[in-house]
Amino acid sequence: MKRRIAREKAFQALFQIDSSEINADEAIEHVVDEQIHDAFLNQLVHGVVTHKEDIDQWIGNHLENWSFPRLARVEKTLLRMAAYEMRYSEDVPAQVAINEAIELAKVFGEDQSGKFINGVLSKMV
Repeated sequence: MKRRIAREKAFQALFQIDSSEINADEAIEHVVDEQIHDAFLNQLVHGVVTHKEDIDQWIGNHLENWSFPRLARVEKTLLRMAAYEMRYSEDVPAQVAINEAIELAKVFGEDQSGKFINGVLSKMV
């Protein structure tokens, strides 16, 4: 599975976890069509879940005129994924994580989601 597709599936799984509080493995099973599990997808979902408190605090420290709980679920999930990659994935350059989050925001978010995601993540580099 290409990393772009893995990120999209990870976003969907993390969104489900945040919405319905199912566990990571169940969420991954819901979004993966085939029986083959992708290592990057698993790393991303489990990594965000494991480091969620640290990631949320890090994001919250870089928000201006917003509090973390006020963020829409789509933006919150995308920020968490990108922040995880920026902080914990040594093989992913920060700019790649930012660009991928922006592209996913264009698909799943509102009109201004991409700009918002870019602004917050750029401050975190």
